[in-house]
Amino acid sequence: MKIRDINLGDKPVLLAPMEDVTDQAFRLLCKEFGASMVYSEFVSADALIRNVNRSLEKIRVDDRERPVAIQIYGRDVPSMVEAARMVESEAHPDILDINFGCPVKKVAGKGAGAGMLRTPQLMLDITREVVKAVSVPVTVKTRLGWDVPSLYDLPSNWHRTTEEKTPFILELAERLQDCGIAALTIHGRTRSQMYQGEADWTLIGEVKANPRIHIPIIGNGDICTAEQAQAAFDRYGVDAVMIGRATFGQPWLFKDVRTFLDTGLHDNTMTLDWKMEVLKRQVRTSVEYSLREDNALKERKRTELGGIIHVRRHLANCPLFKGIPDFRSTRIRILQATTQEELFALLDEAKERILRK
Repeated sequence: MKIRDINLGDKPVLLAPMEDVTDQAFRLLCKEFGASMVYSEFVSADALIRNVNRSLEKIRVDDRERPVAIQIYGRDVPSMVEAARMVESEAHPDILDINFGCPVKKVAGKGAGAGMLRTPQLMLDITREVVKAVSVPVTVKTRLGWDVPSLYDLPSNWHRTTEEKTPFILELAERLQDCGIAALTIHGRTRSQMYQGEADWTLIGEVKANPRIHIPIIGNGDICTAEQAQAAFDRYGVDAVMIGRATFGQPWLFKDVRTFLDTGLHDNTMTLDWKMEVLKRQVRTSVEYSLREDNALKERKRTELGGIIHVRRHLANCPLFKGIPDFRSTRIRILQATTQEELFALLDEAKERILRK
């Protein structure tokens, strides 16, 4: 599969953009374990323009993680165009992605992210102008619609492509394609659903099957296992799948999915000892990344604690720990740890409890 001239290979598996999750340290691990492409945390256009340090950190790229996409969000054309140009000139990403899918209130409630689903013409205006403003491929990530009743509720000035009711996302996909985007990622939920219930891949499949769609369609939502990834390709014909929350605490998921897609078998080389060492390495990498930020950005003080805080949520949600009796207190201690030594001790304790199960 290609996004313009970027070849991602057969059945690519992508790391989704996630706030406070997909920092550079985590992206590098996922890339090493087989992610076909990785995405940055989403970046506020307004914050970039104001040169907010945290936003500048988010767009730093390491050549080892390429191909890499930087994702931006905003709610008006001028700021999105300016931010897009900044990202291209400062970070030189392989792809610039526009976030029209974030459902959280602080973003969507202000009209950005999935909030754009309520103002589709503005969404198209932003997309068209961003595409014209940069030379790198521009892609979009969005959802099925604002809520379930709106799934077939098209704006009055949008034509219906058939006599039947046209799904909003089908019409939107065509119009985004007309704006010049190079690929479209669709999360199989509405904004109102947030992350509740099961993702509906049926409409994603309809978009992919539309003969007027010629750009790659990437499916997202509830891909947690290698079998689910394979099923998404087989049943819905998507060009790529994107994995998000299932990567928490297990960056090695990409290794198993990639092996399964390529061979039909699971990767049986990933022992418990190996996985625990990966988690410790993730801690060390997060701390090292935080300290490098301190060296690069003298005006912002970062310490070991910065890296610890960032990685704690990954460890606390690691699937390895599910099913351990009375693990809640240990999980709380993980979330409260302040040093590498504390986290390593807690990981060792968790490993012993897994072996005793």
